[in-house]
Amino acid sequence: MSKYPENLTEITTFILDIDGVLTDGTVILEPTGDQTRTMNIKDGYALQLAVKRGYKVAIISGGKNEIVRKRFTGLGIHDVYMGASDKWDVFDELKLTYNLSNDEIAYMGDDIPDYEIMSKIGLPACPNDAATEIKSISQYISPINGGKGCVRDLIEKVLRAQDKWFNPNVNDEAKVW
Repeated sequence: MSKYPENLTEITTFILDIDGVLTDGTVILEPTGDQTRTMNIKDGYALQLAVKRGYKVAIISGGKNEIVRKRFTGLGIHDVYMGASDKWDVFDELKLTYNLSNDEIAYMGDDIPDYEIMSKIGLPACPNDAATEIKSISQYISPINGGKGCVRDLIEKVLRAQDKWFNPNVNDEAKVW
Protein backbone atom coordinates (compact mmCIF):
# COMPACT_ATOMS: atom_id res chain seq x y z
CA MET A 1 0.00 0.00 0.00
CA SER A 2 1.48 3.32 -1.06
CA LYS A 3 1.39 6.33 1.18
CA TYR A 4 0.24 9.93 0.90
CA PRO A 5 0.90 11.95 -1.23
CA GLU A 6 2.06 9.38 -3.79
CA ASN A 7 -1.23 7.49 -3.59
CA LEU A 8 -3.29 10.49 -4.71
CA THR A 9 -2.80 9.45 -8.32
CA GLU A 10 -4.30 6.00 -7.65
CA ILE A 11 -7.64 7.22 -6.29
CA THR A 12 -10.77 6.56 -8.39
CA THR A 13 -13.34 6.46 -5.60
CA PHE A 14 -14.36 8.62 -2.66
CA ILE A 15 -16.36 7.11 0.20
CA LEU A 16 -17.54 9.50 2.87
CA ASP A 17 -19.22 9.52 6.24
CA ILE A 18 -21.78 12.28 6.85
CA ASP A 19 -21.93 13.43 10.47
CA GLY A 20 -18.63 14.96 11.52
CA VAL A 21 -17.29 14.92 7.94
CA LEU A 22 -19.89 16.53 5.67
CA THR A 23 -21.49 18.18 8.70
CA ASP A 24 -19.85 19.63 11.79
CA GLY A 25 -21.57 16.97 13.88
CA THR A 26 -24.14 19.35 15.30
CA VAL A 27 -27.75 18.16 15.29
CA ILE A 28 -30.47 20.74 15.90
CA LEU A 29 -33.53 19.14 17.45
CA GLU A 30 -36.74 20.71 16.14
CA PRO A 31 -39.97 20.80 18.19
CA THR A 32 -41.46 18.50 15.52
CA GLY A 33 -38.84 15.87 16.33
CA ASP A 34 -36.98 16.51 13.08
CA GLN A 35 -33.22 16.83 13.20
CA THR A 36 -31.50 19.56 11.20
CA ARG A 37 -27.92 19.56 9.94
CA THR A 38 -25.91 22.00 7.87
CA MET A 39 -23.50 21.21 5.05
CA ASN A 40 -20.83 23.28 3.35
CA ILE A 41 -21.55 24.41 -0.20
CA LYS A 42 -17.86 24.05 -1.12
CA ASP A 43 -18.04 20.35 -0.29
CA GLY A 44 -21.08 20.16 -2.57
CA TYR A 45 -19.21 21.79 -5.43
CA ALA A 46 -16.29 19.38 -5.13
CA LEU A 47 -18.58 16.35 -4.88
CA GLN A 48 -20.52 17.13 -8.04
CA LEU A 49 -17.29 17.97 -9.87
CA ALA A 50 -15.76 14.63 -8.87
CA VAL A 51 -18.83 12.85 -10.25
CA LYS A 52 -18.64 14.84 -13.51
CA ARG A 53 -14.95 14.01 -13.83
CA GLY A 54 -15.70 10.28 -13.62
CA TYR A 55 -14.94 9.43 -10.00
CA LYS A 56 -17.17 7.08 -8.05
CA VAL A 57 -18.58 8.75 -4.94
CA ALA A 58 -20.45 6.93 -2.19
CA ILE A 59 -21.92 8.02 1.12
CA ILE A 60 -22.20 5.61 4.06
CA SER A 61 -23.97 6.82 7.18
CA GLY A 62 -25.64 5.41 10.22
CA GLY A 63 -28.15 8.29 10.04
CA LYS A 64 -31.52 7.92 8.35
CA ASN A 65 -32.56 11.44 7.33
CA GLU A 66 -33.99 11.22 3.81
CA ILE A 67 -33.47 14.92 3.05
CA VAL A 68 -29.77 14.14 3.29
CA ARG A 69 -30.17 11.49 0.57
CA LYS A 70 -31.96 14.07 -1.59
CA ARG A 71 -29.04 16.48 -1.17
CA PHE A 72 -26.55 13.91 -2.46
CA THR A 73 -28.65 12.57 -5.31
CA GLY A 74 -29.06 16.21 -6.39
CA LEU A 75 -25.26 16.34 -6.67
CA GLY A 76 -25.23 13.25 -8.89
CA ILE A 77 -24.28 10.74 -6.18
CA HIS A 78 -26.33 7.57 -6.48
CA ASP A 79 -24.59 5.34 -3.95
CA VAL A 80 -26.07 6.79 -0.77
CA TYR A 81 -26.39 4.29 2.05
CA MET A 82 -28.38 5.58 5.01
CA GLY A 83 -29.05 3.70 8.26
CA ALA A 84 -25.93 1.57 7.81
CA SER A 85 -25.53 -0.11 11.18
CA ASP A 86 -22.52 -2.02 9.84
CA LYS A 87 -20.50 0.16 7.48
CA TRP A 88 -18.21 -2.75 6.59
CA ASP A 89 -21.06 -4.67 4.92
CA VAL A 90 -21.92 -1.66 2.74
CA PHE A 91 -18.25 -1.06 1.95
CA ASP A 92 -17.80 -4.69 0.94
CA GLU A 93 -20.89 -4.49 -1.31
CA LEU A 94 -19.53 -1.34 -3.00
CA LYS A 95 -16.18 -3.01 -3.65
CA LEU A 96 -17.86 -6.02 -5.24
CA THR A 97 -20.35 -3.96 -7.27
CA TYR A 98 -17.67 -1.74 -8.80
CA ASN A 99 -14.76 -4.21 -8.69
CA LEU A 100 -12.70 -1.83 -6.55
CA SER A 101 -9.34 -2.49 -4.97
CA ASN A 102 -8.58 -0.99 -1.58
CA ASP A 103 -5.71 1.08 -3.06
CA GLU A 104 -8.01 3.14 -5.30
CA ILE A 105 -10.33 4.22 -2.47
CA ALA A 106 -10.14 7.40 -0.41
CA TYR A 107 -12.36 7.21 2.67
CA MET A 108 -12.97 10.18 4.92
CA GLY A 109 -14.34 9.44 8.36
CA ASP A 110 -14.17 11.04 11.75
CA ASP A 111 -15.03 8.54 14.47
CA ILE A 112 -14.84 4.95 15.69
CA PRO A 113 -17.51 3.49 13.31
CA ASP A 114 -15.18 4.43 10.41
CA TYR A 115 -12.07 2.78 11.88
CA GLU A 116 -12.37 -0.72 10.39
CA ILE A 117 -12.76 0.50 6.81
CA MET A 118 -10.15 3.22 7.16
CA SER A 119 -7.57 0.75 8.42
CA LYS A 120 -7.78 -1.20 5.14
CA ILE A 121 -8.05 1.31 2.29
CA GLY A 122 -5.56 3.19 0.12
CA LEU A 123 -6.12 6.69 1.43
CA PRO A 124 -7.67 7.00 4.89
CA ALA A 125 -8.40 10.68 5.54
CA CYS A 126 -10.14 12.67 8.24
CA PRO A 127 -11.13 16.21 9.22
CA ASN A 128 -8.94 18.14 11.63
CA ASP A 129 -11.37 17.57 14.51
CA ALA A 130 -11.66 13.78 14.10
CA ALA A 131 -11.32 11.37 17.00
CA THR A 132 -7.78 10.59 18.11
CA GLU A 133 -8.07 6.95 17.01
CA ILE A 134 -9.07 8.01 13.50
CA LYS A 135 -6.27 10.55 13.26
CA SER A 136 -3.79 7.86 14.26
CA ILE A 137 -4.60 5.75 11.14
CA SER A 138 -5.19 8.60 8.68
CA GLN A 139 -2.63 9.23 5.96
CA TYR A 140 -4.16 12.65 5.36
CA ILE A 141 -5.59 14.88 8.07
CA SER A 142 -7.27 17.91 6.54
CA PRO A 143 -6.46 21.18 8.30
CA ILE A 144 -10.20 21.87 8.04
CA ASN A 145 -12.83 20.68 10.51
CA GLY A 146 -15.79 18.51 9.60
CA GLY A 147 -18.63 20.36 7.88
CA LYS A 148 -16.38 23.30 7.03
CA GLY A 149 -14.94 22.16 3.68
CA CYS A 150 -12.68 19.22 4.58
CA VAL A 151 -14.28 17.06 1.85
CA ARG A 152 -13.52 19.69 -0.76
CA ASP A 153 -9.97 19.83 0.56
CA LEU A 154 -9.53 16.07 0.05
CA ILE A 155 -11.22 15.95 -3.35
CA GLU A 156 -9.29 18.97 -4.59
CA LYS A 157 -5.97 17.37 -3.57
CA VAL A 158 -6.79 14.17 -5.47
CA LEU A 159 -8.12 15.92 -8.57
CA ARG A 160 -5.16 18.33 -8.66
CA ALA A 161 -2.72 15.40 -8.41
CA GLN A 162 -4.46 13.88 -11.43
CA ASP A 163 -4.76 17.17 -13.37
CA LYS A 164 -8.56 17.04 -13.19
CA TRP A 165 -9.37 19.88 -10.80
CA PHE A 166 -9.47 23.01 -12.92
CA ASN A 167 -9.46 23.31 -16.66
CA PRO A 168 -10.66 26.65 -18.04
CA ASN A 169 -11.28 24.97 -21.39
CA VAL A 170 -13.88 22.58 -19.97
CA ASN A 171 -17.38 23.79 -19.15
CA ASP A 172 -18.71 21.42 -16.53
CA GLU A 173 -21.80 23.59 -15.99
CA ALA A 174 -21.18 22.98 -12.31
CA LYS A 175 -24.41 22.86 -10.40
CA VAL A 176 -24.66 23.10 -6.68
CA TRP A 177 -27.94 22.08 -5.18
